[in-house]
Amino acid sequence: MEGKTEKKSGIRILIADDHTVVREGLASLVKRKADMTVVAEATNGREAVSLWKQCRPDVTLLDLRMPELDGVGAIREIREMDANARIIVLTTFDGDEDIYRAMKAGAKAYLLKDTAREALMECIRKVYAGETCIPSNLAAKLVERVSGEALSAREIEVLQRIAAGKSNKEIGAVLFISEGTVKTHVKSIFSKLDVVSRTEAVATATRRGLIQL
Repeated sequence: MEGKTEKKSGIRILIADDHTVVREGLASLVKRKADMTVVAEATNGREAVSLWKQCRPDVTLLDLRMPELDGVGAIREIREMDANARIIVLTTFDGDEDIYRAMKAGAKAYLLKDTAREALMECIRKVYAGETCIPSNLAAKLVERVSGEALSAREIEVLQRIAAGKSNKEIGAVLFISEGTVKTHVKSIFSKLDVVSRTEAVATATRRGLIQL
């Protein structure tokens, strides 16, 4: 955990990423901007929440998948402390479910880590000014997710166990439901994901961020 109290004026930023190279690279980039300063760096979601409470940054750059507490969980806890908290998700994951969960939790922007440097800096400025920032290609995925038919919590549970290689009978035993009920859920999963096999279902769900392997 690294707390910083620089007096440099400008947009005060908290950076949270469990990858040291990425975190330090972002900090170096921000520090070169006259209108920005890094006030804290966190190595996981739990530290991010703690440092946010301590430093009250203007904008938070947050990785989506981190140890101890993931990005969505951190967003929710920060927003509980301040519903106006300005949070930018910066991640490598572009699944529609990932985007949906982050924005629903209260993120103001969603960017991929291969975003051009100046585009990232401009996004920080926009979010600081109260705007929402999400690239058109990711916005299209979000619209598709919102308009599409979502998997139920039970279907996600079944899908997670399909990913673990469990048979319908084994899934039924674990979830305390009949094998016939599992088959019904699997059929529904295939329909909603527009797939024809268990392997394809797992691949599609992983790509979209519905499950994590």
